[in-house]
Amino acid sequence: MDIERVQTGVRLEKRLVKVLKALAEHGDMSLGDLIEGIVLHAFEGQTPFSPATLETISQLKRIYGLELGAADSHRLTERRRTADDEPS
Repeated sequence: MDIERVQTGVRLEKRLVKVLKALAEHGDMSLGDLIEGIVLHAFEGQTPFSPATLETISQLKRIYGLELGAADSHRLTERRRTADDEPS
């Protein structure tokens, strides 16, 4: 199926991005392809991941220190950067 992709300026939590990038690499796909797949499954009320992939995600979350869960999604606030903060 032919599609047109656009570049986005999406900001995501740093550790979440690390886990997503690692998962995409693990699946030999681009980050964009992974996100598209997750969203398309979610739009149809389907889970995008097999039990084996969920275990991989759990391991990656531990590696990158990602403790956020779905319940946190509406309570996240971005901390203000100070002059002492290092650029990401």
